[in-house]
Amino acid sequence: MKLARRVAQLSSSPTLAITSKANQLKASGVDVVSFGAGEPDFDTPEFIKQAAVEALKKGQTKYTPSSGLPLLKNAIAKKFQQDNGLTYQPDQIVVSAGAKHSLYNIIQVICDQGDEVIIPAPYWVSYPEMVQVAEGVPVIVATAETNLFKMTAKQFEAAITQKTKVLVLNSPSNPTGCVYTRPELEAIAEVAVKHQIAVISDEIYEKLLYDGVQHISIAGLNSKIYDLTFTVNGMSKAYAMTGWRIGYLGGPKEAVSKISNLQDHSTSNPNSIAQMASIAALGGDQSFINDMRKEFDKRRLYMYERFARMKNITAVKPQGAFYMFCNISPTGLSGTDIAKRLLDDVQVAVIPGSGFGDDRYIRLSFATSLEQITKGLDRIEQWLNKLP
Repeated sequence: MKLARRVAQLSSSPTLAITSKANQLKASGVDVVSFGAGEPDFDTPEFIKQAAVEALKKGQTKYTPSSGLPLLKNAIAKKFQQDNGLTYQPDQIVVSAGAKHSLYNIIQVICDQGDEVIIPAPYWVSYPEMVQVAEGVPVIVATAETNLFKMTAKQFEAAITQKTKVLVLNSPSNPTGCVYTRPELEAIAEVAVKHQIAVISDEIYEKLLYDGVQHISIAGLNSKIYDLTFTVNGMSKAYAMTGWRIGYLGGPKEAVSKISNLQDHSTSNPNSIAQMASIAALGGDQSFINDMRKEFDKRRLYMYERFARMKNITAVKPQGAFYMFCNISPTGLSGTDIAKRLLDDVQVAVIPGSGFGDDRYIRLSFATSLEQITKGLDRIEQWLNKLP
């Protein structure tokens, strides 16, 4: 069977592949320490789960509008206003089956064949793949570790051509944990407005910030960049609701109406029970988020301090999210080689940088217990010490 050209080059997610292999080893009785997780290791708060139970009891198990329940869209609009200073009306919001689905829908709606999409590297693994499925062209802009892996406005403008359609911005970032400052975003927004480049702002990790760093939504800077921006978020990271699969977006009304139409003819509505739970999450006690963030911060600092004392590896202290992006180039090995050997030799699972656009690095998640982090870092340190 001949497959469609647009999917011929699609690759599997290295994150999911490593995690799957680690889980298989665990299931067979091997003591594996996995740093691959892209999800909080906390349970969904009880009041959110209870809202789902009540929805089931009340029979709220039917189809909803494809773009989401009106009550949920109102709750999201309130969240955008309170947290981000963004005014989105319900008809500017679409609720989807996860933030990944929201991103996919946006790219499908705004990208034609040959359109260029600027993606700063290191990037989340799915961005280039989504662009290629839409028959667009990913334009990768390499960032510098010395600038905390953040693309400058000068780099952005230098990458723009007549075919440029979109910039994908992820702050806080997966995999680096970098967070763009207001002045940095203002400079990028000025370039986007000047050249009329749309911006997809992936803000899924906005609640997980450290060292007093502030999250800024680029769409909130001024009305001109607001009109060009799609703001993407979801329930998965802040509320430990990864498996519930609820993401959402806010954006320009005309484009959002087409996103809604696309969802009509693809997935239709996201899970009705998960939508009811999300209404409860957004309107309920938010203290859980800060408790979780504090625990992540303890792990972040411990992991960073451990790497600072190791040889053959360095790490940049992340300002957000729950990942440590480590430079392993002193070993003379690639991230792919390191990931394979760590799993084979000492049963530690890390994610190679190849999937993020730079194989001089590996990514480790600290969304696992401090006990597991300690055990895993002990193994990594002993393994690194044995390298010539």
